[in-house]
Amino acid sequence: MAIHTSVRRPTGGFHYAWVIIAILAVVQIFGQSISMSAGIMVPELRTPLDEGGRFGWSPAIIGFALAGYYLVGSLTSPFSGRFGDILGARKLLFAGGVLFGVSMVLIGFITHVWQFFLVYSVMLALTSAIAMVPLMAAVNPWFKQRLGLGIGLMWAAGGVGAAALAPVYSLLLVNFGWTATFVVIGLVGGGATLGLLPFFRNQPSEKGILAYGATADDPPPVKFDASAAKLRLRVFQRQMKHTRAFWNLPVIHGMGCAGHGIVLIFVVDFAVTRNIEFTTAAVILTLINVFSIAGRFVVPIVTERIGGKLIMATALAIQAGSVAILLFAGDIWAFYLFACVFGLGFGGEMSAYPVVNRQYFGTGPVATVYGFQISGAMMGHFISTLVAGIIIHFIGYIPAFILSMTFSSLGVIIILTLETTKRQLIPNWEDQLPPEARTAQAPAVAPPAAAATGVAFGNVGGDGN
Repeated sequence: MAIHTSVRRPTGGFHYAWVIIAILAVVQIFGQSISMSAGIMVPELRTPLDEGGRFGWSPAIIGFALAGYYLVGSLTSPFSGRFGDILGARKLLFAGGVLFGVSMVLIGFITHVWQFFLVYSVMLALTSAIAMVPLMAAVNPWFKQRLGLGIGLMWAAGGVGAAALAPVYSLLLVNFGWTATFVVIGLVGGGATLGLLPFFRNQPSEKGILAYGATADDPPPVKFDASAAKLRLRVFQRQMKHTRAFWNLPVIHGMGCAGHGIVLIFVVDFAVTRNIEFTTAAVILTLINVFSIAGRFVVPIVTERIGGKLIMATALAIQAGSVAILLFAGDIWAFYLFACVFGLGFGGEMSAYPVVNRQYFGTGPVATVYGFQISGAMMGHFISTLVAGIIIHFIGYIPAFILSMTFSSLGVIIILTLETTKRQLIPNWEDQLPPEARTAQAPAVAPPAAAATGVAFGNVGGDGN
């Protein structure tokens, strides 16, 4: 059932929504360090035993483990989003903090390949699915206005943190060794996440306030029990599946991630083959991350102002076009130029989705649909990791980078087929709900559409199609 809660306008100029942004920014910093830690681990995992290495695993084994991480993340992201819509983000925040801490500590003590697959490819993939889906979508109910600014700040903080933590992790490995490094990462990251849990709330109504930008004329906030939440999700998804955006956005995200995934994994090694020193080539990734911060911050804000369709296509086109520089790059200045331009497109490509979901689907239970989009992104990474590796092994780097451009360009084409983001696609989806499951005051009798579709609390356990 729905419970209408009493609210008040926040006093002063500060809104608690910014506390939520700060908490989730910390979560994103450590959540993004999961994939970043892969690059730090690879040299240690590859070093042969006779050269003093701890593991001596082949690149093929490591590659399969990385691909496994993306595959598990792809398969679990929709379920993570569904749990967020039903259980609330606060419970998922607790689960994510525990999983991150335990998984990172366990990595410090692995000795066999199967242990690495279990911890990195499964447990940390689950952690990433939680951090990237329900906890990213948790921002939505806190903002009626300036959602783009909130999302931009959160994405930018994640980018800054990821870039800053990379040298910290490297220094820990050099000075304290494998086990101590990952124990410290797990305890600090997991502890910080769980330490912020008492300050996190799922909805503004849990603090007794309105969302940022809401007025006293807006409908009062409503809190739903589990049965009502499941019913709302079922009706919302039923109507959402009739939009092109529902099906196309995961494919677009997959194409974009496949495009930049190939570059992020292989560009440094490609530069080394062009007779550039490794330490100099490593700066390419640093520049990509630094310039991605601008895209992460600006694109959600611009998306909220002018609509997501044009800005998404522009960011993905920049990502695709910049790779052409690599086809002719020989000197380090060309690689650095590529990194700066590519970083802008890369950062913008991935940061618009939460705002676009608001534009298309309003304030409905969007964590599940965002889960499908992240699932598409992870699947793009999975496919590109495997295919590009094979192409590079048998043919070379240039065909792999052409494939990257192809993936990104296809994403641009599909974006152009989307509906306009100037209007919501299913604004009246709650009309098919019984009155007690709606956010606004409703007539005592449900409209005929509800009866025609058989939607009622007693039918929650249906097929969900």
